[in-house]
Amino acid sequence: MYVRRRGTLVEVEAPAKVNLFLEILFRRADGFHELETLMAPVGLYDQVSLAANSTGVLSLACRWARGVEGYRTRHGAAGTGLWEAIPAEGDNLALRSLILLRRRAGVEAGADVRLVKRIPAAAGLGGASSDAAAVLVAANIAWRLGWSRRQLTEVAAELGSDVPFFLHGGPCLCRGRGERIEAVKGIKPLNLVIVRPPAGLATAAVYQACSPAEQPRHAEAIVAAARDGDVVQVGRLLFNRLQNAAERLSPWIGRLQEAFGRLNCLGHQMSGSGTSYVGLCRHAVQARAVAARLRAAGLGAVFVVTTRNGEPV
Repeated sequence: MYVRRRGTLVEVEAPAKVNLFLEILFRRADGFHELETLMAPVGLYDQVSLAANSTGVLSLACRWARGVEGYRTRHGAAGTGLWEAIPAEGDNLALRSLILLRRRAGVEAGADVRLVKRIPAAAGLGGASSDAAAVLVAANIAWRLGWSRRQLTEVAAELGSDVPFFLHGGPCLCRGRGERIEAVKGIKPLNLVIVRPPAGLATAAVYQACSPAEQPRHAEAIVAAARDGDVVQVGRLLFNRLQNAAERLSPWIGRLQEAFGRLNCLGHQMSGSGTSYVGLCRHAVQARAVAARLRAAGLGAVFVVTTRNGEPV
């Protein structure tokens, strides 16, 4: 997450994320799943701009980035194409985060937020959660609250399982519902290709279809390999417990698995609850070549990205 201030305007680049490892340990009494996941932000960004106002009004204007909007027009209508419709104000997590922060801080400040989206929705890339975290950061600055990251994280945890992760700026090992976060330092950037197919999946449906592991795996081995810079071993250790469940719900997971399997990637798997699929490449040159072949196959929107090691907010 990159933050800059221009006069009264605060601008935040809100990154997507990928799950390099995701295990479901058990179903909790509160209905959520206990998980262990290694997540990393990647170089695909929504842009959040926030300006405080003196009226006390909270407003949110959203649009897809120009190139994205053109792709949606060519490849399918909102709700059925590669990008779903942007949620209305009342359902938009970014606006809900602003309302919750103002309530928790006990202030009556207003803000005008502009959100330009590039991260596909219903994709397992965390776009809505990243936007919500970016709004918390921007409002904290614009309203001069002076809150610590820990205070913001408490609010973020109320909004969604992935929102706290985006306040930490780099790869993290997340447990619980995702709110127990351990920063993972020393991981070199990984070259990835992401494909978001022409249909999404609802997170709740994927989790409901997934059975917890009888003998759960743990992330220590992949964390160690990533710290050692052993990208081959990282590829072997990629894992997502949700993938089998998602494959039963969407034919696109199997299609992408087959497509990536023919391209000599070091490893490949679904990200989060899908439907985005991720391939790990040896270097940037291979990533660009893999992306070109996947674009030619017409499997969806294709992104070449690297994992980021940004500073925490």
